[in-house]
Amino acid sequence: MQTSPYGSWPSPIDAALAAAHDGHPEWLGFVGDEVWWTEPRPAEGGRRTLVRRRADGTEEPVLPAPWNVRSRVIEYGGHPWAGAVVDGAPLVVFVHFADQRLYRYEFGGEPVPLTPVSPVGGGLRWAEPQLRLDLGEVWCVLEEFTGDGPTVVRRVLVAVPLDGSAARDRDAVRELTDDRHRFVTGPRISPDGTRAAWLAWDHPRMPWDGTELVVAEVLGGMLQEPRTVAGGPEESIAQADWSPDGRLLYASDRTGWWNLYRDGEQLCPREEEFGGALWKLGHRWFAPLDSGLIAVVHGTGSTALGILDPETGELVDAAGPWTEFAPTLAVHGERVVAVGASPRTAYEVVELDTRTGRARVIGAPHADPVDPAYYPEPLIRVFTGPDGRDIHAHVYPPHHPGYTAPGDGLPPYVVWAHGGPTGHAPLVLDLSIAYFTSRGIGVAEVNYGGSTGYGREYRDRLREQWGVVDVEDCAAVALALADEGTADRDRLAVRGGSAGGWTAAASLTTTDVYACGTIVYPILDLTGWGTGETHDFESQYLESLVGPLAEVPGRYAERSPVEHADRITAPFLLLQGLDDVICPPAQCERFLARIAGRQVPHAYLAFEGEGHGFRRADTMVRALEAELSLYAQVFGLNPPGVPTLELTR
Repeated sequence: MQTSPYGSWPSPIDAALAAAHDGHPEWLGFVGDEVWWTEPRPAEGGRRTLVRRRADGTEEPVLPAPWNVRSRVIEYGGHPWAGAVVDGAPLVVFVHFADQRLYRYEFGGEPVPLTPVSPVGGGLRWAEPQLRLDLGEVWCVLEEFTGDGPTVVRRVLVAVPLDGSAARDRDAVRELTDDRHRFVTGPRISPDGTRAAWLAWDHPRMPWDGTELVVAEVLGGMLQEPRTVAGGPEESIAQADWSPDGRLLYASDRTGWWNLYRDGEQLCPREEEFGGALWKLGHRWFAPLDSGLIAVVHGTGSTALGILDPETGELVDAAGPWTEFAPTLAVHGERVVAVGASPRTAYEVVELDTRTGRARVIGAPHADPVDPAYYPEPLIRVFTGPDGRDIHAHVYPPHHPGYTAPGDGLPPYVVWAHGGPTGHAPLVLDLSIAYFTSRGIGVAEVNYGGSTGYGREYRDRLREQWGVVDVEDCAAVALALADEGTADRDRLAVRGGSAGGWTAAASLTTTDVYACGTIVYPILDLTGWGTGETHDFESQYLESLVGPLAEVPGRYAERSPVEHADRITAPFLLLQGLDDVICPPAQCERFLARIAGRQVPHAYLAFEGEGHGFRRADTMVRALEAELSLYAQVFGLNPPGVPTLELTR
């Protein structure tokens, strides 16, 4: 064991390696007996490809570059593809990111567009396609911009002809519903084909605040007499589906936890989540099997994959190392596939044998790019915050198999604030965290009040308290680590992206806890963001996070980092995608204008071609190396082989 100061340990986990392993499999589905999914390609411009697993276990991409299987509906996207076996060969429909058109693809040919391009505003966008081969159609969600503004938009359920007749004719797209609701999810069709169920909600609610479960009769290829059967302004239904015998299944938080119901009857009463925040259309936490059993992703904090018997309430979890499952499930007969990960493995495609309860990896298998001895070893912690409230966090101490620090010195720590803010930091292997811990810098991921995974009461702590509770909880964790002798009080940093970028910036303007911070594609100006600077989905999110703008306009200014830039004295790094329509660059530019001439060391890196969430390998490398360089300069570290970030004043 060699001795070297914290932050100077040599590591085989470089920024390029971390970038290459960013992202994970998503949007599982069956095409015949084959399992298919989407998968990121950071080295190919950040596109997402469609992957198939053949019967012999081999994997292959379905579409070459530049095809990018990704939807922009509600900007965060949704399930972008569907497939079936027709005449012995796969038929696939998918959304291409570049033009957002829906395409039909058959092997041996080229993708053929099924939908037109609209010159109006954000155009026409599609999500959750479902093949209705009996009708010669694709049923899906249409998001249609009717003007140039980001909120001049309508969403309806539609039927797109499979024969391509709508490729140049918007009128050939058949609308199945009216636009009485601002937001809708794709319809789930009952086993006998006579009914459809979907979720709907309206501003200013977000789907984790309250949704309606709508059911309609399916007659002659039309949806007739839609009616609300569950949900409401204070009840969030996260997902709906049908049992094999035609009973309605859904996940509702009416008890304070997202639990499963069948025709209104609670199936497995537990203080656990069997659902989550619907950030993307098509997220799936449960899936009914032909046997009547239900595959479920459930848990408190972390999640497990299990099989629920709805008749007895018995729940049996899959055996295996995974501690987190993504909200994507697919079933075929008695086969269940999911996407799972752990602190020692990245996300991989897992198949569960419902007869034995055993699970195995069948796709995107985790391959250790370096010796796992360099991986961080997380600690699940619960800290005490203001008013004695619990704060959940994952603490990743510095860890290196061949190095230790000299003497009694304490390591620097970076507090990570997740996005959302109605989100969650999962307990999984993240090479971006390992990038720091293997060099001698600790990381603490904070699931501050407002995070999902701990029930509605915990989630509701952030109502009208954004910029207060999240900031206090992160600071409480940082100071507790220092007080207990885990972290160096003088070498604490904060970082976050999106809503986490807001928390990082607000922390630097309202506390003296941190010596520096990294702010990634942030919200910085509440008034601007709440009056048209963001997309439609979150355009009224602040009504619950901060309060009604018409009633408390002063609160918007009081909490905005852009209004208090004069309070910042700590060095910071600001990272931004120039194509970001959720947290636009204008917010960063206003913030920097207020900083100008104040002699605060900082750097601003803006990336062309990047939106909300960096996807290109070169961008991620530059951002990660810049972040490490900031900490090196502020904390007096000497990490080998890291380009120096130029800080301006």
